[in-house]
Amino acid sequence: MLLEDYRNERLKKLEEIRGRGIEPYPSTTERNTKIADVVNHFDEKQGQEVCVAGRIVAIRSFGKLVFIKLRDYTGEVQIFMKQQANSDHSVPLGHAQGRSAEPMVLGEGVAQNSLGIKDVKLLDTGDFIEATGVVDKSQTGEISVFTDHIRLLTKSLRPLPEKFTNKEERYRRRYVDMNVNPEVRERLVRRSKFWQATRDFMNSHGFIEINIPVLEHTTGGADAQPFVTHMNALDEDYYLRISHELPLKRLLGGGFEKVYDIGPRFRNEGVDDEHLPEHIAFEAYAAYENYEDGMKLYEEMIKYVAKETWGTLKFNVGGFEIDLDCEWPRYKYADLLSERFGVDVFNPDREQLIRILKENGVESNFDMTTPHLIDHVWKLIRKTSAGPYWVIEEPLSLSPLAKKSSGNPLVTERFHPIIAGTEMGNGFSELNDPLDQLARFQEQQAARDAGDEEAQMLDMDFVEMLEYGMPPACGWGNSERNFWLLEGVSGREAVPFPLIKSRED
Repeated sequence: MLLEDYRNERLKKLEEIRGRGIEPYPSTTERNTKIADVVNHFDEKQGQEVCVAGRIVAIRSFGKLVFIKLRDYTGEVQIFMKQQANSDHSVPLGHAQGRSAEPMVLGEGVAQNSLGIKDVKLLDTGDFIEATGVVDKSQTGEISVFTDHIRLLTKSLRPLPEKFTNKEERYRRRYVDMNVNPEVRERLVRRSKFWQATRDFMNSHGFIEINIPVLEHTTGGADAQPFVTHMNALDEDYYLRISHELPLKRLLGGGFEKVYDIGPRFRNEGVDDEHLPEHIAFEAYAAYENYEDGMKLYEEMIKYVAKETWGTLKFNVGGFEIDLDCEWPRYKYADLLSERFGVDVFNPDREQLIRILKENGVESNFDMTTPHLIDHVWKLIRKTSAGPYWVIEEPLSLSPLAKKSSGNPLVTERFHPIIAGTEMGNGFSELNDPLDQLARFQEQQAARDAGDEEAQMLDMDFVEMLEYGMPPACGWGNSERNFWLLEGVSGREAVPFPLIKSRED
C-alpha cells in the first residue's frame, strides 16, 4: 500500500471514532504510573490498579484476546485485553490470590469515551492510548496491565516505518527517526548530560552563567563568516554572533571575575562531520588567571564531563585509541610545523606552504592569507594526532585576541587540546592592552577590507571597554563538537534537528 492509502484508511477510522461521540484528541489523561515503574517494581505493583499511557508499537488480536505493546519514554509493557462478558470482577484473580490460573479481567462494559475489545480494529500502531487496569503476569510470564478497555489519546494518521535508514529522510523527519531508531533519542539524552556536566563543573568552581546577546552590531571572537539579519524596529542590520567572547570579556570589565555562557552560535560556513552552521558552544572567562591556570582547569573539566556523560575516560574514535586519564603533554606550535614539514612559522614561505598543501591533497585556489595557509598546514598535523596533548604558543599572526608571551613576543599564550585529530577547545591569556588590541583589530580589518570575509571586524566599543580597564584573565571555549567526537558520530547525527535543504512532500 502507498502512504496515501494507509492515511485514507486511518482517516476513515477517525471518522468512525468521532461518529461514536468519542474525542480522538482529548486534552487530559488520567495516567498515574510510568511504564518503567510497572516493569521495574513489579513486586510492589502486582495486583494494583494503575493507569499507563503511551504509543502503540504492536497489536496482536486473537478474537477474544488482544495484546498491545505500549511504549512511553521510560519503557514498554504489554496491555492484555480479554473479552469476558459475564464477569463482573474488577480485580484480577489467579496470581494475586495465589492461584496459577490466568487472571480474569473486567467485563465487556466500556467506559465513556473508551474503546473495548471489539473496537480494537479502530486502533493502529502509532496511536497514543491510555489503559487503566491491574498489574500481573500473563501465562507466559510477561508483565502486563490487564484491562477490558482503553482510552484513545491521539489517533495517528501516518504509519511509522519498520526501518528508517536513509540519512536525508532521517534528518528531515527526526521525530520519526527517534521512534524507529531509539538510539538517536538516547544520544540526545547523553548530549543533555554533557552540557549539564559542564554547568555543574563550572558552577562548582565559582563561575556564574550569564546569557549574552545573539544579535550584534559588530561580531567577532573568531575567524568566521557571519549570518546577517535585519531588525525592523530599529531599521538596522545585525550579525548573528559567531562566538561568545567579546560580550563575556565586557563582563570582566564590568566587575565580574568568573563568567560563562552556553548557547547557540552561528557561522555561515559549510556543513561536514565537524562543522554545523548553527551549534551549541561554551565559553568561559576567569579574571586574575592565565593560560597555565586554564590548561589545568579545562583538562580537569574535559575529564569530568567525559566521565559524567559516558562513564569512562577511554574511547575509540575514528581508529584512534584515546585514554584521557593521564597528564596531557604540551607541544609548541612552531616546533610541530618545523619538525613535520620544515615550516618556519615566523618567516613563512608562501610557495612552500602551497606546495605542502598540494602534495597532501588539499584542494583550494590558495589565494588565502599566509596565516590561513599556515593554519591549513597545521591541520594536516592535527588530523593525524591521537592525543590527548596540548598545543601551545600559537603565532601572533594567528591569534588576534591572545596576549603575547612574555618570553617570546612572536607567539601568544594560547592553548588547544588535541584529541583524535580534533581541536577540542581554544583558550588563551586574554589581551587587555587596548592599544595592542586596536592595532591587531586594524590589521584584521585591513585583511577583511582586502576580501578576507573570515577576518575579524574592528570593534571600537570593545577597545573602549579595554581603555577603562579589564583585569588579566584566561578565556576558554569549546563547542558541542567535543560531544560529537567522543560520541563517535557526525555533527548532524548528534543534534536533534540538523539543518537540511527545504523540501515539501
